[in-house]
Amino acid sequence: MRELRPPPARPDPVRPGFKLTPPAGDGKFARVSTEASREKFKSFLADKGLRVTNQRLAIFDAAFAQKEHFTAEELLVHARALDESVSRATVYRTLPIMTESALLREIDIGKNIKFYAPSRENSTQQAQVICLDCDKIFEINAPFMEWYGNTVSSKLGLTPVSQRLQVSAHCNLFRTTGRCPHRNN
Repeated sequence: MRELRPPPARPDPVRPGFKLTPPAGDGKFARVSTEASREKFKSFLADKGLRVTNQRLAIFDAAFAQKEHFTAEELLVHARALDESVSRATVYRTLPIMTESALLREIDIGKNIKFYAPSRENSTQQAQVICLDCDKIFEINAPFMEWYGNTVSSKLGLTPVSQRLQVSAHCNLFRTTGRCPHRNN
């Protein structure tokens, strides 16, 4: 098996001033980060009557190798480092499949930008705090969300299907110094 190295950083077409960078580490991607999740993905594809292809598995592997939230374009770069035949269209068609299967979480921060993150097993409810100055997404455990959603919904005679808590905030340091410590440019 040949050693795959990520491509060098290049300008991000979605977020001007940012660069698409490979994940930190030794330049190698983990082929499978969670075997159970990989098997779930393959089963989900089969249940939907979709083929399990090398391209879809490369997209899965690239997504689960990420340590930070990522955009579709960032995922494309990482997936192509694993399998050069991965197309942009396949990434954009696979992301909804992975979110529908609950393997990925989609985080819409507005500005026509969606980020994704793998759904790790045994994770508690997550809330996002988004820095409006650099689009950095911070995730915090919010175990109260399930209780709150159930309580409010039941008072209205409803059953919750999904919920999210998202806080948009400005970086205090950016407002005073003009520099955001989370911006990677």
